[in-house]
Amino acid sequence: MNQLVIASDEADARAAAAVEQHHAQLSGALALKAGGVIAAAVREADDGPSGGWVDAAAADLVQWCRTELLPHAVAEETTLYAAARERAEGRLLVESMLREHAVLTGLVDEIEGASNAVAKAAGARALQVLFDIRLDKENTLVLPLLVSAPDVSVATLLKGMHELIGGGDADERSASAEAAATGHDCTCGEEAAAGYPELDARAVPHAIRHATVFGALDGVRANGGLVLVAPHDPKPLLAQLERRNPGEFTVEYLERGPEAWRLAIVRQSA
Repeated sequence: MNQLVIASDEADARAAAAVEQHHAQLSGALALKAGGVIAAAVREADDGPSGGWVDAAAADLVQWCRTELLPHAVAEETTLYAAARERAEGRLLVESMLREHAVLTGLVDEIEGASNAVAKAAGARALQVLFDIRLDKENTLVLPLLVSAPDVSVATLLKGMHELIGGGDADERSASAEAAATGHDCTCGEEAAAGYPELDARAVPHAIRHATVFGALDGVRANGGLVLVAPHDPKPLLAQLERRNPGEFTVEYLERGPEAWRLAIVRQSA
């Protein structure tokens, strides 16, 4: 976990850590999909009509939100939020976060109904920012409140809750990757990378950095990719990626420090 938390027992500490890792995966996946909408909108502004790239990227984002992000939020409301709301110190916090859920739902509706690329891109960015703020509150306020409470079992609350701690099988992840509609259909170095969404890992806490990147890469379709910006040469992450997804990705360095390392990571065709 990202901060010192005195848990009521070891099972609760493990459960909270699992939630944080899943949060990182969701954040990475959303960064990829929202970034895809923004990248497509930029390409359309620079190159003219894009053959539906923005609409496709926005539709993919909306579908993912309705099948992953919003169900996750509902699952939290019925478990973690419900328990935190019973405690005096958590009541006002939970009420404000429930209002944020309503805003998230509204943003998804707005993106789906937007009639132009600028509105879709703006909505995607707003959705990403609000969701990451919400996750930070959950990690730093809601979870510590619950795991430190001797009369609350976080492990019991989360038992069987795949929406909160993951657990989807490999086929589901593969289907999600194939459904993603962002990216560029060739592997031509910097030119292709210009069409990929960018994930800047420098601002992501070290403890959840790998989970965030893997969450984004799980949403990359065949022949699609992302540009990873890292604070150092990410050799350990690349080694872990190869162990996790052997032979599925190619990596091309676009920049090698000293301020940042930029890499185009591309999923190979099936």
